[in-house]
Amino acid sequence: MDKSQVRWIWISVAFSTVVLLIVLATTFDANTILTILKLNLWFLLLATLLRVASLLFWALRVRTMSGSLGYKVKFSHCFNLVVANLLAGAITPGQAGGEPVRIHELYRADVKIGDATAVVLMERVLDGVVLVIMGLLAMLLLGNIWRGLNIGLIIGMFFGLAIMIGLILLLFYSARRPERVKVLLTRIITWAGTRWKGKTMQKITRYADVEMDNFFASLHRFTTSGRKGLMHGTIFTTLFWASEFFIASLLLLSLGQPPFIAESYLFQLIIAIVMMIPLTPGSSGIAELSATSLYALIVPASVLGLFVLLWRLLLFYFNILIGLVASLHIFRRELRIKDEKETAASELQISENGR
Repeated sequence: MDKSQVRWIWISVAFSTVVLLIVLATTFDANTILTILKLNLWFLLLATLLRVASLLFWALRVRTMSGSLGYKVKFSHCFNLVVANLLAGAITPGQAGGEPVRIHELYRADVKIGDATAVVLMERVLDGVVLVIMGLLAMLLLGNIWRGLNIGLIIGMFFGLAIMIGLILLLFYSARRPERVKVLLTRIITWAGTRWKGKTMQKITRYADVEMDNFFASLHRFTTSGRKGLMHGTIFTTLFWASEFFIASLLLLSLGQPPFIAESYLFQLIIAIVMMIPLTPGSSGIAELSATSLYALIVPASVLGLFVLLWRLLLFYFNILIGLVASLHIFRRELRIKDEKETAASELQISENGR
């Protein structure tokens, strides 16, 4: 891990910590101490286990979708790439850094770059579809709650929904009209190649045409022969988000509060969509403020700060911790691959010199 990544981790953690301290300071009273003393650790453990289960669902989604394109990726590799992607997501605006990590790790599992890109982008599409459907259901079932929501959050949610719907439409257009999209992408890559010269850019330009063909072919397969993988991916996507959203209800139970399952699902949905907007690293600060303003509608002030703290510990700081472990595993593997390449090149050089 280089210095810039470490710096972004500290920046992201600092954003989150400052906002959490402010929330705790403004909600802490005598009842807060009583809530801490009565904290139900069993529900806290269940919330942690459910968090791990949600990551398992994500790994299964990657494995089945890759399998529908003809690749056999080990489940352990899929789980490690999902966990490593959490760290990248925690230090990049809108959690966008996770996608390149997943693409790279699928490539290391012998998945072509174009196919890996198609899998990861189709994951985003499935996320968008599932979240949009959940949002529509929430609007129908909990219409009264909308009147009490902060207007900024509502605008942020609809802006996030617009981005997701735009991505979905773009990918469907790419599958229907790949030649037009390919021409546009080729022009962008050619322009970039003339602007930023170097070996890396030359390599990208050289392989872009082939990998774009793989990418569009993969998109087409997802809608034809790979429909089974897409169907399984939808199931695991639904399980992933359902698990993620139910964690908040378990945390409320651990604090002696009602689970507020329906309301909590709506709030988590709004937060998830707002967090996709690239504003701060890992959406730190944004997530805490969003959760505070939403749960203030149903949770007593004395408990609110504790709830937001536990929620972020499990869905942000926990991400960084396990993401560091997974990234360390990848870092060691990359060093080993580099050493093997250097050894092979050295032996080839010695062999050629001996002739």
